[in-house]
Amino acid sequence: MKTLLKIIGTIIVLIIIYAVIAMLAFSKDYHYEKSIVINAPQEKVWSYAGNLKGYNQWDPFSKADKNIVITYSGNGDKVGDSYHWKGDKNVGEGEQSITELIPNQKMSTKLHFIKPFEGDMKANFMLVPEGSGTKVTWMIDNELTPMMKIMKPLMNGNMDKMFSQGLGDLKKLAEK
Repeated sequence: MKTLLKIIGTIIVLIIIYAVIAMLAFSKDYHYEKSIVINAPQEKVWSYAGNLKGYNQWDPFSKADKNIVITYSGNGDKVGDSYHWKGDKNVGEGEQSITELIPNQKMSTKLHFIKPFEGDMKANFMLVPEGSGTKVTWMIDNELTPMMKIMKPLMNGNMDKMFSQGLGDLKKLAEK
């Protein structure tokens, strides 16, 4: 019994040490990006990646709730256009608005999360020619709270899974 208590105590101390180190050492700036080459011209890929309605056809986050409610403001293809989503506990509630557009090259957006937590994030979608196809890079930038710094390694794994799924779905759509 004493050995079990020592093991549990050691694990708790190690978790506390990790949490303190993470809060002090990890940067508050979070950046994640992933790229894919799609065998389609930029203009075709842009039709899915350069506007909010096209984005929602392959966005993995909104697919987590089949009953999500999305309301658009504008056509989703101009600076200032946005959409509001409201879903279950898996997707929460928030808004995404276009902050910059360079046709066939770049769309920048601001995400504002309302539920389950309040916060802001920036996203960028960059398209560049690569061979006979188009290289798409999806990026997000966020400022982490001290508690979120502790979860940074888990965030990378989750982002990789979601971005891989989303870019894979974008590739399927654009290559049809």
